[in-house]
Order: sequence, then C-alpha cells, then structure tokens
Amino acid sequence: MDLKLAELPALERYKLLIGLVIPRPIAWISTRSENGVANCAPFSFFNVFSEDPPLCVIGMNQRSDGTMKHSLKNIRRTGEFVVNLVDEATANAMHVSSYEFAEEESEFEKTGLTAVPAALVQHPRIAEAAACLECRLYKLLEISDTRTLILGEILLVHAREGIIDPKTKRISEELYRPIGRLFANRYCTTRQRFNLPGELPEK
Repeated sequence: MDLKLAELPALERYKLLIGLVIPRPIAWISTRSENGVANCAPFSFFNVFSEDPPLCVIGMNQRSDGTMKHSLKNIRRTGEFVVNLVDEATANAMHVSSYEFAEEESEFEKTGLTAVPAALVQHPRIAEAAACLECRLYKLLEISDTRTLILGEILLVHAREGIIDPKTKRISEELYRPIGRLFANRYCTTRQRFNLPGELPEK
C-alpha cells in the first residue's frame, strides 16, 4: 500500500502517523496560568534531540474548540516550562490530565497530584513524576494555524531517588519504568528489554 499524505485529510494523516511511529515518549508539561492555576497536560509528539545545547522538542496542536492550549499560552507568556516524565505509577493521573479542563480548573487538583516548586523556573513540577526536565524556551516555530513546535533548553534534571546513579549518571532499569504512547487510549511499558545482536525475548 502506498499512501500520498497530500491526498489524505489531516485526521487520517494523524491516525496513520501516531499508529506507525510508536511507542512515543510523553512530555507531561506543567505550567502555571497568569491567574496562578497550576496546569499539567501530556503531549506525545515529543523527544530530545541534542545534548549541546540540551534540547527537547514538543509538538502542540489546538484544543478541540480551536483555541490555544493552556500549556502553550503559559509557555508563550513566561518562556519557561517543566517536562515531567511519565512512569507506570503516574500513568492513570497523566491520562486524566489529558482531558480538556477549563483554564480556572487545575489538573493537579483533578488528579490528586502535588505541585512543588521547580529549582530554576517559575512553574511547578509534579512531585510524583519519575523525573522532570526544567526548561527555558529556546525557539518557538509556528508550523501551521493548528500546530506549534516548542524547542526547550533543558536547564536541570530532577529525578526520584535511585533512578540516576550519582557517579555514572546511568539510569536504573529496575527503578525507572516509563510508559510510551501508542494511539487512542493505548499505551505500553518497557518491561521487556534486550541486547542486539541476539535473541529477542519470548512473549
């Protein structure tokens, strides 16, 4: 099958791309509104792509009513944000926070999460998150009327105790259990890990 994306509606392109490019990491972005409401929302068009400078990239679309996402509004206003990384322990709270709450409602309160001060940026981080990346806006790219790319310079990494070895900076496979986004309400774990070349793990 060959599919020319220029000939497909945007929704069909979206379904194809998020179904094929899997699993995707999840940027659980926390910010605070101009009125002081703590906000958090997940975005799975996300990855890191540079260590010098240390950069992450997040793709943001609009809300279902065509208005700007609260996260993007807060990033534009302040030039800062926090990317919280989602693990198995926080997966359900992350999913609930993806609902489109009103701007005066806090996803932290809706999910029972704890907002704690970040070290270098003005927005809160999620206390329950496995790890957090405190970011300063590096560049904002308006791709289209409905899609914005956020490039963030990572200033500080905070991690739950035991996840990062203080000497080697290696990540504990035993203690860090991230989840990945597939499509719709489907997610996956990273419990099966293996080396190549070699045999793949049995089902």
